[in-house]
Amino acid sequence: MQKKIHYTYEMATTNTATKSSNIQPDWKTILEAHDRIRPRIHQTPVLTSRSIDELAGAQLFFKCENLQKTGSFKIRGATNAIFSLSEEEAQRGVVTHSSGNHAAAVACAAGWRGIRASIVMPRNAPKVKCRAVEWYGGKITFCEPNVTSRAETAARILAATGGVLVHPYDDDRIIAGQSTAAKELMEEVTGLDAVLSPVSGGGLLSGTCLAAKGTSADVRVFGCEPQQADDAYRSLTSGTLQSLESSDTIADGLRASLAPRTFAILRQCVDGILLVSEGEILATMQLVWERMKMVIEPSSAVALAPLLRKSGLAEMGFAEGSNPRLGIILSGGNVELKW
Repeated sequence: MQKKIHYTYEMATTNTATKSSNIQPDWKTILEAHDRIRPRIHQTPVLTSRSIDELAGAQLFFKCENLQKTGSFKIRGATNAIFSLSEEEAQRGVVTHSSGNHAAAVACAAGWRGIRASIVMPRNAPKVKCRAVEWYGGKITFCEPNVTSRAETAARILAATGGVLVHPYDDDRIIAGQSTAAKELMEEVTGLDAVLSPVSGGGLLSGTCLAAKGTSADVRVFGCEPQQADDAYRSLTSGTLQSLESSDTIADGLRASLAPRTFAILRQCVDGILLVSEGEILATMQLVWERMKMVIEPSSAVALAPLLRKSGLAEMGFAEGSNPRLGIILSGGNVELKW
């Protein structure tokens, strides 16, 4: 596995220097998105943990989107997309499909704008996320837990309601909104050597690449992904977009596949994809709870998990003892707690 990860890293860095300036959304669009959403969202804190630094062999800076409104970074993209709609579009209402966090964010942002939100969710979505969507006023239609059923169900609702699709990641407005998390991190913490972010459909990772590299040309960006939902890793390794019809990874927020838009951005900008096991995800959630006293969901844990294994820094190209400064996007904290 380690050899393959380094191959992805080499492929990505070859493309970055020559093509990244042509990517959309551009820096002006990201700045406009941040201005649009800033009054409505939290500027989440950046926290540190000396004990986790020692385990990782690095200086870690955690961008805590688990403390964001609706409990995840998704409110950034959803707010930007929904408040970018014209009045005519907004009055038609919005439609989306999501396993949970984007669904809640769309329902919340639609409520802020006073418009209807129709949400397609898989039947196996966590109950805590379904309850959040209903709390924010979204109307849920359940579908089978696979990509085809999600898309087909959303298409039927779009046809019936005339609503506007707010795609979870295949949308420049979404990507621009998600980019603001890394933008805030880079503005608050200078001299980062790399930023790590979870990857699913690629909206957050694409936005992280654009914001981080738009702020510092030298920073590296790594996506982190479950081994049981490794379509981004396979796509970037092969150079061909790979799909994932379904997955049973515990990281329920990472079960989607890249879209052509996000794949194109990541091929040019990302420095590698790091894979983690289900056991590593669970152990990382427990570690953050014990050492930082924070609840994070499995998808968040994916961004820290690679650094807790002995080979973690080497997989990113850092020498042993180099003590790099690394930003970690903790993407959300919506998890079903059972006692």
